[in-house]
Amino acid sequence: MIREFAASWALFHDSYLAGWLIGLLLSLPGVLVIARDQIFVGAAISQASLLGIALGLHAGALPIAAALGVADSDAFVSTCAGGFAIVAALVTARSGRHGGSHEAITGWVFLVGSSLSVLVLANSPHGTEELHRLLSSTIIGANRGDVVAFGALAIATVAALWRWREELVLLAMDREMAAAVGLRIGRWSVATAVFLGVAVGLSNRVAGMIYTFGCLVLPALVARSLCREVRSMFVVAPAVALATGAVGFVLANHWDTPPGQTTVALLCALPLLARPVRSLRALRRG
Repeated sequence: MIREFAASWALFHDSYLAGWLIGLLLSLPGVLVIARDQIFVGAAISQASLLGIALGLHAGALPIAAALGVADSDAFVSTCAGGFAIVAALVTARSGRHGGSHEAITGWVFLVGSSLSVLVLANSPHGTEELHRLLSSTIIGANRGDVVAFGALAIATVAALWRWREELVLLAMDREMAAAVGLRIGRWSVATAVFLGVAVGLSNRVAGMIYTFGCLVLPALVARSLCREVRSMFVVAPAVALATGAVGFVLANHWDTPPGQTTVALLCALPLLARPVRSLRALRRG
């Protein structure tokens, strides 16, 4: 099995590396999402990103796109994906601060992205195929540029977490306490929402919604079952994402299945395996 995977490395190494880097990148903000119990936010942002991709593909087919030089441009579509994801992240982040129901706004964003992305590409012969590809979570189309981009994002994310680790841990654990000690909650919310939108939007374009959403929430869920502190989750979650991604990609190559969905299926099993650890810890505390 390992020998088969090694033989495929020359052909698919960019896809493998991009997939692992995406898992590492998304698992870190995923800790904040899980710590705040906002799992559905990730799905809403992913769907908004999908709407951005659909609109980017539709706009790229118009005559004006050729005149502007953005026809069939991956950079243009990726910008649309990231832009819509950022807007969705900001909307969901600010919804609870203005008297509205956070869950209701998040659900509205999810449904808008889900419905309009299909409608925009409903009459496009190639657009529907692209939408299906994104929903099917394929990573095989990743290239060297994707590896470089996600590698740079992952390094920047780790550096930012190290620089502001105390502030981020406090924000994840107790926002009221963070505000009491002088942190500007509004600015931090905007900054984390923008970063989450960028990470999810770009990942969605390359790896698809299932893999993106899975890597965002599942490693952090496993980490929450295994860790006593949020601080430790920032270490355990990326370790889980990388380890499961490595195993998932090897199995996918052996079974000839989509690597993204294979990895997410494995990640879905891990919270069930980690649950007894959490139950045992609760009994010891009791």
